Amino acid sequence: MTAHHIVALDAWRSVVPPPGARTPTRKGTTTLRNEPHSRSDDAPAAVPPPRRSAFSPAADVIGSELDLGLTGSHVVHALTPGFCDAASLYLLERWRREETTYAGADPAQIEARRLALRVGTDAPESWERTLPVGEVLVFPRDTPYARALVDGHAQLLDSVDDHTAERLAASVGEDARIGELLKTRSFLVVPLRLRGGAIGFVACSRGPDRGPFLTAEIAAVESLAARASVALDNARRYEHERRTALAIRGSLLPGTIQEVEGCRIAHGSLPAGQGSIIGGDWFDVLRRPDDRVSLIVGDAMGHGPESAVAMIQLRTAVRTLAGLDIPAVDLIRRLDALASDTPGASFATCIYAEWDARRGTCTLVGAGHPPPLLRGPDGRTAPVTLVGAGLPLGLGAGAYEPTVLNIDEPALLVLYSDGLVESRDADIDHEIARLARAVDAAAVDHDPLPSLCRRLLNAPSDPAGADDRTLLLAELTPTEG
Repeated sequence: MTAHHIVALDAWRSVVPPPGARTPTRKGTTTLRNEPHSRSDDAPAAVPPPRRSAFSPAADVIGSELDLGLTGSHVVHALTPGFCDAASLYLLERWRREETTYAGADPAQIEARRLALRVGTDAPESWERTLPVGEVLVFPRDTPYARALVDGHAQLLDSVDDHTAERLAASVGEDARIGELLKTRSFLVVPLRLRGGAIGFVACSRGPDRGPFLTAEIAAVESLAARASVALDNARRYEHERRTALAIRGSLLPGTIQEVEGCRIAHGSLPAGQGSIIGGDWFDVLRRPDDRVSLIVGDAMGHGPESAVAMIQLRTAVRTLAGLDIPAVDLIRRLDALASDTPGASFATCIYAEWDARRGTCTLVGAGHPPPLLRGPDGRTAPVTLVGAGLPLGLGAGAYEPTVLNIDEPALLVLYSDGLVESRDADIDHEIARLARAVDAAAVDHDPLPSLCRRLLNAPSDPAGADDRTLLLAELTPTEG
């Protein structure tokens, strides 16, 4: 018996009348309504601990999924209907949102979100209108839920507390099944605790046809709750990292630009690996004065958060420099100087293009990046021969030269990262030629630009997807200036 169990037992003894006194009864029990039971009263002292089979096999998969909703569902399915008639799991809203905890040790009320619910064998969806999963509820200080969180130990009662009974009774008009929930013989609230603090609670109830919760059973639920707390924390951390990665990826998209005068655009990106969301690739499309447009595809080394940070800094720098409306070669030179002082940005590569539809010119500047492809009016796609391939960014070389293409008729410009042309089994020049043939094949099939982009992205040279894949397609159409 732990220290907090002893405290709870002493608290109960303080309300038990002396020997010989008449004991008030409620609903045929010898326990005061909505006061904690003494665990020593539940059964003889020598109660064998419950076997693992007290919970359903769902208990074995708790923590197997890094998902808050699924983890909560596993917990309530482990408890219901074999162990209890109804079970629900709530998480403190502040903890779920990773905000600061309550300023006081004994708050006047708590806000908790219903994460999972199961009543008998019913699916959660059947209770969605009455007790919706995801609903945030406010629990006053005198409820067993708040007491369990503040005191740090389980609360055992002979019926549902008044606050909950009133709230559920108000829903009787909508769902007659609520009345069955109120016919409770034993009601148990077990806090979910992690690193000395409360993060939520589990509530279990048994109807009049079942016996009350026993001391060993309560201990078993506490053990289950401890394991669930760790699993929930892992799921919350994973979801936080995923939201962060998705926010970063969303911020890297080139806005809503799909078409400017003389240029139609399609783009896409696939990070390396199965569990990655962001990598070191970046791309952008920027409007320029006089109906010009700038296009860039870059690649920072690696796939981790360091690469993502370097990628964001380089992309932001390109946007800033493009706003100065400086020549393309000067932009890359300044980007090179900035990369040398940016952690993780050294050895990043990029290809920058500036299209002037009125003049019919496309200016290209490369920094150690694979050459772009161009499909001209002759119906053939081929790599562009750059005046100078340029060294990767961050080396301080500054030796970059522009390549100016005169485009008199509509053409397709293909900018890509090396993930589409690198292979363990073939030379990169062969793979660039393979990508060019794939563009021609899709053009023969008359694939629209977005479909062409998806088709090329999902047909890499290396099926294992060892590197990020980024693609930016631009249909260049000269206009009369």
